[in-house]
Amino acid sequence: MLSRVYSCAVVGLEGVIVEVEVDYTNGLPGVTIVGLPDAAVQESRERVQTAVKNAGLHFPRHRIVVNLAPAVVRKEGPAYDLPIALGVIILAGYLPHETIDGSLVVGELSLDGFVRHTRGILPMAATARAKGYKHMFVPEVDAPEAALIPGLEIIPVKSLAHLYDHLAGRQLIEPYQPTDNFLEPLFIPTDFSEIKGQEHVKRAMEVAAAGGHNMLLVGSPGAGKTLLARALPGILPEMSIEESLDVTRIYSVADQLPAGTPLIKHRPFRSPHHTISHAGLVGGGNIPKPGEISLAHRGVLFLDEFPEFGSRVLEVMRQPMEDKVVTISRAKGSLTFSANFQLIAAMNPCPCGYYGDSLKPCTCAPAIVTKYQKRISGPLLDRIDIHIEVPRVDYEKLSGDRLGESSESIRKRVQTARDIQNQRFVNSSDIVCNADMRIGEVRQFCALQPEGQSLMRAAMSQLNLSARAYHRILKLARTIADLTGSEEIQSPHLAEALQYRPKIMM
Repeated sequence: MLSRVYSCAVVGLEGVIVEVEVDYTNGLPGVTIVGLPDAAVQESRERVQTAVKNAGLHFPRHRIVVNLAPAVVRKEGPAYDLPIALGVIILAGYLPHETIDGSLVVGELSLDGFVRHTRGILPMAATARAKGYKHMFVPEVDAPEAALIPGLEIIPVKSLAHLYDHLAGRQLIEPYQPTDNFLEPLFIPTDFSEIKGQEHVKRAMEVAAAGGHNMLLVGSPGAGKTLLARALPGILPEMSIEESLDVTRIYSVADQLPAGTPLIKHRPFRSPHHTISHAGLVGGGNIPKPGEISLAHRGVLFLDEFPEFGSRVLEVMRQPMEDKVVTISRAKGSLTFSANFQLIAAMNPCPCGYYGDSLKPCTCAPAIVTKYQKRISGPLLDRIDIHIEVPRVDYEKLSGDRLGESSESIRKRVQTARDIQNQRFVNSSDIVCNADMRIGEVRQFCALQPEGQSLMRAAMSQLNLSARAYHRILKLARTIADLTGSEEIQSPHLAEALQYRPKIMM
């Protein structure tokens, strides 16, 4: 009699219920898997047969057909080993068919029958709860991740024999009880107090952190651009539980969850090398996977040596920077990944790095400097709110014992400004900070006083600002006003925002 076990596939960032049907058919002994499986699923035939034998059970000497429905969804990865093995055991008569009613089963099998880690457990668990399943059998190592979804009983499975004894009533497995032991304090690799000088850059980074604004650091080699960027996570506000689950889902699908960390509580900081491909940055592949911009969701994407990235690589970021999502289209369909990241870029002003330096002369010809700076297109620069120069730090500041303001005190001001924004956008589910505002919200929350309108009118004509730049300046001024606790955007707030517009370097 046909046996059915329910499992789950991951398509993009969402789970899809897969019905694993197992039955006998005429022919020589063997196993045939249908339902659009990939090579890893096809190889499960050997893993399942050996695992069932090593679990102390007899594998049926019949021709067995395994159907993974719906057939239109491509099945990839070894997550179907455990449900296929369970279907064979039920078909062989070792367990009654109703044993796993209302349950979802996922897991990869080793040859000795032990159950290994499977990627994408979090979206699978969310789908199981949404579809009304009461129990979910997962690899023991993945139980903490699955338990992040409330209202679902998680059964941690160590091995196939372990699961068989549980379902046969011989030795029951206790449901996993979630704990908060994985919640670790924020680790700050570099504190702002340890960075000498650069007070105006630190102020710009505080504004960027408070409103989630994109930022470009320009300066000569050794001025501290990379150090400042890597100190930014120490002043970013804490993530809400919804944001943490959102980020964890992406890392789970990409199979990049740190060991022993089922829930990501701290904002991601991604720093890919400039040799990265456009598929590695935005996502892609034959079966699309999240790229660096999705792994930086709700966090920071740091691109050091900005002009060294390929022009095609940089230009594909323009749409995700506006829409906060990236859509990857293939012949078989389209997938959408979240990509609400904060871009922090760093670059030298010229190939030798010393154009405009106060001490060391530049050795580049003017045409070479212009060509180097034009590697970053105008439309991409227009999407960066804060452009700041990072000058050389003089000896007195470097050798002094005086410490600057700590990251913790800056972080408190940033958190206060974010709390104001959370109250402002309480009725909007997709806006969490000022940088996310659309034109309607800008019109509602970024009104200027008469003095500010005069200043903005003069800036528009003198700086030749685009409509996008106009709205980004207003968002930036709104953030500066939030840092001061002002309900209205005053002229000093707008003036500071205008100072962060790009300067003509040549």
